[in-house]
Amino acid sequence: QLQLVESGGGLVQPGGSLRLSCAASGFTLDYYDIGWFRQAPGKEREGVSCLNKSGGTNYADSVKGRFTISRDNPKSTTYLQIKDLKPEDTGVYYCRVGLEWGQGTQVTVSS
Repeated sequence: QLQLVESGGGLVQPGGSLRLSCAASGFTLDYYDIGWFRQAPGKEREGVSCLNKSGGTNYADSVKGRFTISRDNPKSTTYLQIKDLKPEDTGVYYCRVGLEWGQGTQVTVSS
């Protein structure tokens, strides 16, 4: 069974950091492009970062310099390191590997 499970979300003060994880089971990450998305309350899901099979990365303008996407193929896990969190980063964060989506992890940035 193919499955992605995100973790690492939580309530953080502005300026704080988090590392989100997305663990794959039933398949390995080696041959797939990876994407991280988020959905803020009342808004559509948006892409924040992607990492292709060759190691190339891309980031939304709103997160450049603060978000870092990575993958650990032996662990079948992708990560999204987030620093300098802002209230507008609040939302549910999802990973996508190939056509599979995780269930999401909530990130709330508030003082």
